Amino acid sequence: MWSLSCALLSAICCAQAQAQTLGLAQVLEAARQNLDVSVAQQNLAAAQADVVSADRAPFPIFTAKTSQMYLDKGVNGNQGIGAGAFGQKNIDKSGGIDWTWERGNKRGLRTQSAKQQALAAGADLQDILVMQQITAAAAYFDLLAARERNQEMQTLSQSALQLSKSARLRFKAGDLSAQDTARLEIEAQRAQADARSAQLDQQRAVLLLQQITKLPINLNTWKIEADWPSIQAQAPTQGVLQAWVDQRADVVAARERVAAANAALELAQAQKKADVTLGSSLDHDPRVSNRMLELRLSVPLIWAYGFEGEIGRAQAQLAQAQTLFEKTKLEASADFQRLLEEFAAALERETLYEQDILPRARKVAEQAERAFALGASSLTDLLDARRTLRATLIEAAFTRADYAKAHEAWRLRTNPVLSDKR
Repeated sequence: MWSLSCALLSAICCAQAQAQTLGLAQVLEAARQNLDVSVAQQNLAAAQADVVSADRAPFPIFTAKTSQMYLDKGVNGNQGIGAGAFGQKNIDKSGGIDWTWERGNKRGLRTQSAKQQALAAGADLQDILVMQQITAAAAYFDLLAARERNQEMQTLSQSALQLSKSARLRFKAGDLSAQDTARLEIEAQRAQADARSAQLDQQRAVLLLQQITKLPINLNTWKIEADWPSIQAQAPTQGVLQAWVDQRADVVAARERVAAANAALELAQAQKKADVTLGSSLDHDPRVSNRMLELRLSVPLIWAYGFEGEIGRAQAQLAQAQTLFEKTKLEASADFQRLLEEFAAALERETLYEQDILPRARKVAEQAERAFALGASSLTDLLDARRTLRATLIEAAFTRADYAKAHEAWRLRTNPVLSDKR
């Protein structure tokens, strides 16, 4: 008996340990770590690596050579290669280093362009974080709405089934016609079909949330918190602020790419300043001297071409970046306006359903059932009231989800994630 109690206690503790709670905060955190965010993080890491590779001077070049070997005089001749160790042979041996001096601040411009691209990649990451959280929050609220709809449909199905059984008993007692009894049975079957459809919608919502967050959600073991946002007194009315547009991550990324394209244009123009290669060599030739120094300077001769192709391409890319920047700003402003209007409309609909339509539909259905049970109303009135309630419950669930999604999207967009906390 004692061992059985210990086993049951152990099983309960294990089940409690395995049970997990899922709320809006957990969903948003999981969205910050999904695969799309990982790809954006890898792009940022690559862009930061480009900064390291851009911010370096050309490598010096070491050159070793031998010359002045008179093979026609023989190996042992006085003027030939000669005998003995290699250092004593009649060979001109030299070793030297050449280094290219980049003029026109090419290294600084190259580094600046890479840094701006890295900043743009960082802003892209922030934009991905916000978008993934908005998508995950929408899927989470869809799951809550599907769960509520499923619960309501199950309740209505049970109620309709009970009413159908009561109608069968009344028919046997001669208190209800066969036609009314059949209509109530059909209504019960329709309610069961709606309940099954609600279960399917709930499972679809779970699968979609799993796909976005990569969380192994199990409705049988997980506790799903209903983190619905509270209904605000009114939606924001100040309109879209320019500061929101300027600080939005996709706008920041487009602005940084304009700066990167500008630096790339200056780098292309700097190609007109020819780089100078400086070098020196130390020579050793036993026939002449053991220490001879050679100094070198080489400059490319830029004739008949002024890098017009590179400059033209950089100018076109700068113009393209500026155009995309203006387009991104317009789209961001329009998106904020859309979010604001959706928020206001969803708030109005949710307030109407929550405070007026849904309570009245429930009250009408309850009154119709009591009146039908007392024989004070017709079956048609009862079925109409129940169908109205069923349609209202479905609409109320979707309306609540729409408001929650609009509320969270507005909150995330007007309070963007500033840094990746991973």
